[in-house]
Amino acid sequence: MIDNEQKLINDLKNAKTQSKAFDELVKLYKVRLYWHIRKIVIIHDDTDDVLQNTFIKVFKNISGFKEESKLFSWMYRIATNEAITFLNKKAKKNNLDIDDYQKELRCSLQDDELFDGDAIQILLQKAIAELPQKQQLVFNMKYYDEMKYEEMSEILETSVGALKASYHHAVKKIEAFIKNN
Repeated sequence: MIDNEQKLINDLKNAKTQSKAFDELVKLYKVRLYWHIRKIVIIHDDTDDVLQNTFIKVFKNISGFKEESKLFSWMYRIATNEAITFLNKKAKKNNLDIDDYQKELRCSLQDDELFDGDAIQILLQKAIAELPQKQQLVFNMKYYDEMKYEEMSEILETSVGALKASYHHAVKKIEAFIKNN
């Protein structure tokens, strides 16, 4: 896999092979990045916009990729930053604090025709909405994406210890929210 990743990176950085390599990159990572972004921005159309912006940024900046992390970790970090920036802009546009805006989004899940969750899933999403943004990210990456703390540390540029603490606090807050609702 690492040899394949290195070949893909080399092809992405080569003007002659870049277009074909980029198509391959999109096929490989589009779905995973879509669902990561979707958990942050909630709305399907917004997710598509952020995903497109993510791939544009990857394409424009691949020549500067220093290969100090895995390609996917680098892309995941870009997607995370793009999603957070997008949310902050939307919250500001709606004259809301980012945490209030995210709660509003999560509460709208029941009206989303693409969300087919049952009552407990909706309750879990509402509990996640109550978390601070960093804890939401950490919880989603660990619980849903089943990422290891070391991968999360690369992506979020935070220590493993801080991530473990954030996840622990997130779980406790979610448990308390579910018990009280």
